[in-house]
Amino acid sequence: MARLPAPLPYAQQVAIFSRLRDANPAPLTELNHRNAYQLVVAVALSAQATDAGVNRATESLFAEVETPQQMMDLGLDGLTEHIKTIGLFRQKAKNVMKLSQILVDDYGGEVPASRAALMSLPGVGRKTANVVLNCIFGHPAQAVDTHIFRVGNRTRIAPGRDVDAVERAIEDNVPAPFQQNAHHWLILHGRYICQARRPRCGICPIEDLCPYEEKTA
Repeated sequence: MARLPAPLPYAQQVAIFSRLRDANPAPLTELNHRNAYQLVVAVALSAQATDAGVNRATESLFAEVETPQQMMDLGLDGLTEHIKTIGLFRQKAKNVMKLSQILVDDYGGEVPASRAALMSLPGVGRKTANVVLNCIFGHPAQAVDTHIFRVGNRTRIAPGRDVDAVERAIEDNVPAPFQQNAHHWLILHGRYICQARRPRCGICPIEDLCPYEEKTA
């Protein structure tokens, strides 16, 4: 197995994230939500779905449901009707109902500020937990998805063989002042510029700092 390349040195990391920060000083998740519970639901629904698709489905849902108890009152059939345009909607609906019941029974209807507690909820994995910890509770948690995995390896900001390794590489190598927003900048960069099939290197703000050899015009 080939060895992974070394992460970019500290000064280069500072230069890259300074530019990303200058371009977007206060990045936010693109999943619409008004509170912690709605974000848990939105991220749980987003697996193998686009944020835009989830937002279309949750627009009417979140107009009715802001709390776990309101979700329980809506019921499985009501939830399913709202999210039937999302992939795997039947299983996701069951998970949302189960996690809502647990939040009501075990946490007084509140979303816990603990990765372990969040990951104990049905349909909530490490990525979902990290999104909630970062966006709601202000923890510098790194929610690594396919975009961040690609960007981390392609740019050598955070090389790793799997998402867990890339998460650790971000924590180990991205300078502390940028940790809070690192995953937001990286996911947006991967979604709109450093795309999978044809990266848009011609408009990339860090093109001259990126070691990727197969650059496009």
